Order: sequence, then C-alpha cells, then structure tokens
Amino acid sequence: MKIGQPFKTLSLQQYFYYIDNHKKYTDFNTLGLYRSIVENEKLSPADKIAVREYAHRFFKKSFDFLQLKDPRTFIEVEFLGQELTKGDNDRIWEDIKKYQQRILTNKRIKHRNFGMYSKHLCGYDNCHLNGLMIRRDSPIAQCHMHFESDQRGPYHYNPEAYKADRKRERQIIRKELENE
Repeated sequence: MKIGQPFKTLSLQQYFYYIDNHKKYTDFNTLGLYRSIVENEKLSPADKIAVREYAHRFFKKSFDFLQLKDPRTFIEVEFLGQELTKGDNDRIWEDIKKYQQRILTNKRIKHRNFGMYSKHLCGYDNCHLNGLMIRRDSPIAQCHMHFESDQRGPYHYNPEAYKADRKRERQIIRKELENE
C-alpha cells in the first residue's frame, strides 16, 4: 500500500495512524516524516512536538542517524519550538561533528559522500545544478564534512590538474543539462 499524499499535509491523527502502521506502506520514509514535522503548517507547535515524541518511539535510531545524513533537519526537529542563541547553535554543531566522526569510525565508513553531502545545494531556488550528484572534492560542491583531525597535504599549484578539473566540471554540467 501507498500513503499517496505528502507527509506535510497530514493531520495529527493521520500522523499517529501512519506511524503505527508504517510497515504496511511501501512509500513510508522516516526522513520525509521528520522533515514534514517542521514543514507542516496545519499542526501547532505542541502538536509537532507530540508527533516528534511519538515518532521517536519507533524511529529513534533512524533519527539519530540524521545527524550524519542530514544534520540541518536533525537540528530543526530536535530543537523544535526552542529559541537558540548563536552560542547554542555553535555548541550543537560541534556536538554533531563529534557524533559524525564517532559514527564514521565505528562503522568504518571511509568515504563521506552521502546524504546532503552528496548533492549540490547552493541555497538558490533557481540554480540549475540543485540536486545534482557530485563527487566529494568537486569544485561545485557546496558543503562537505570535515573534522579537526583531517590531514591536508602541502599545497602545490598544479595548473594541469586545475585544467582537468575545469573540463570535468563542464562535462558534468553539460551531461546533466542534456538529461533534463
């Protein structure tokens, strides 16, 4: 079965029903569920918190993994209805970086190209590259995961490498525009 409508259009009772019966629906998406809690305009802030707490009963492990996959959504849902200062926000991001590094080490994940870090997200609605899958160190990458312990080699100017990168960037863009 399919839900057949976006999560952000659901009422409070529908959220509880779909969360209870999530195994019956093939298009049930926990990331979409948590994103919709923030985006849903039908729910009051108290209702949004109630839905979040109810969803945590079933999907707490998936929600914790959002710190790695989509940290912005994690912060919006975790601190729903709270006013955060700049200091709070900085501390939260530092905690998320520590959690990300610990999870990557524990699960022995060597690459960091997944979730929001694998797509071009510049913030402009009219950008033709939005949603384009990218490689980690691509020149069109907007955000990337980095840690204090990362080692960077000495900087060497290599014009041939830059020329190859520019050509590759144009080829990627041209290919993507042809597919649209």
